[in-house]
Amino acid sequence: MKTKTSGSEYKNSKNNPKKGKAVQELTEKIKKSKTLMIVSIKGLPSRQFQDIKKSIRDHASIQIAKKNIFLRSIKEMKKDSINGLEPYVTESCAFAISDVEGFELAGLIAKKKTPVFAKAGQIAPMDIEVKEGPTDLVPGPAISELGALGIQISVENGKIAIKSPKIVVKQGKIINEATCAVLQKLAIQPFSVGLECVAVYDIEKEKIYTNIKIDEEAAVKELGEAAAKSLGFAQMIAYYCKETIGYLLFKGTIQAKAIENKTATPVAEGVN
Repeated sequence: MKTKTSGSEYKNSKNNPKKGKAVQELTEKIKKSKTLMIVSIKGLPSRQFQDIKKSIRDHASIQIAKKNIFLRSIKEMKKDSINGLEPYVTESCAFAISDVEGFELAGLIAKKKTPVFAKAGQIAPMDIEVKEGPTDLVPGPAISELGALGIQISVENGKIAIKSPKIVVKQGKIINEATCAVLQKLAIQPFSVGLECVAVYDIEKEKIYTNIKIDEEAAVKELGEAAAKSLGFAQMIAYYCKETIGYLLFKGTIQAKAIENKTATPVAEGVN
């Protein structure tokens, strides 16, 4: 369902010189760039937003404006291909305008997230585990608070120590207030905040990309597994390249020696 600017909203903004100038300036920035990314800033604290904005200013310009300004700037591009961005423009979004390719920019933004503490009522993004080891907590009320979550403890050198790891919240479960208090005392921050990529418009190719998920660690792991499998397959079919040539030469040498030993002529014993 497309989001539309109402007639009165459009008319008022069109007759407002400041809004008209803002639309024109934003449109010109988009036209001169390679990538337009819509990012969600919902729930992002102001301090973290400013830090992220500053940290990526060499790669992208983050623009904040009212929804109708964003929608008008899209219309002013006068390209049918960009109109598909309209449903993704909300009151809690910003524009990231850049000369960096869209997927590369999404990767840069994904790295700028910062960890934060959990709040009561939030849903655990993964299993939240309390690790084994010493803490900075002194014996007192914390003992009963930890015990209420089934965490086994001991007191060592005047401080509480966790005797064994314990998952206190399963993935997908709601985090209650008591658990939040314990996680804060243990300095466990299970959430991260940052700009969330919603949609990307490639200005040169005139294409829109959505559902962009950047997980560098997972990608590297998958590439490693794929490389290991392909190497094994290449060795099996005797495909030679710089990665397999050492193995193939060694295997060939072993096989050659085995053949040589089998075909060697026995030496006849002398007759006395």
